[in-house]
Amino acid sequence: MAFFRTVSLAETAGTIEGKGVVLRPPLTTDFDEWATLREQSREFLTPWEPTWPMDDLTRGAFRRRLKRYAEDQRADQSYAYFIFRSPDRVLVGGLTLANVRRGVAQAGSIGYWMGAPFARRGFMAAAVRALIPYAFTALRLHRLEAACIPTNTASMGLLEGCGFSREGYARQYLCINGLWQDHLLYARLKDDPQR
Repeated sequence: MAFFRTVSLAETAGTIEGKGVVLRPPLTTDFDEWATLREQSREFLTPWEPTWPMDDLTRGAFRRRLKRYAEDQRADQSYAYFIFRSPDRVLVGGLTLANVRRGVAQAGSIGYWMGAPFARRGFMAAAVRALIPYAFTALRLHRLEAACIPTNTASMGLLEGCGFSREGYARQYLCINGLWQDHLLYARLKDDPQR
């Protein structure tokens, strides 16, 4: 049954172009720019992310991260992208389509981070809008899911502005910044209208 077949790597390789942004899988040559942006954004990102390991910004940890990204993509489980500003290819953040479920679900969950200097400038909205048609066509998903902490009004606005609908509330859903935090659950279906 073709509906349940996973996609081939040939269908998923390469970049995704969006309005003012380019998404592409991370490369080893991105380390310096990534580490600098993450370090200067640490205080900004800490309330919204899992606790960073002590060696998180080291070259070795970055290599391990890239290896895991490649393994997950080969297994059709997760697709990681760095987000670059189109005109000058400056790294502004990251976006991951993770927890890909095939079979009767055909779904995946998106997660993202934005560097502090680039927050609230529309880059993440452009990246999510670029990922949506790719996920529904090239990856043949039926459903995209996302979750955010209820106090993260910027993320709520982003998801709603990109056509995601709030579907529920999950108590102590993810361990963020060392604490089990409640999350609002969002989803967008393949046939939902474009925004």
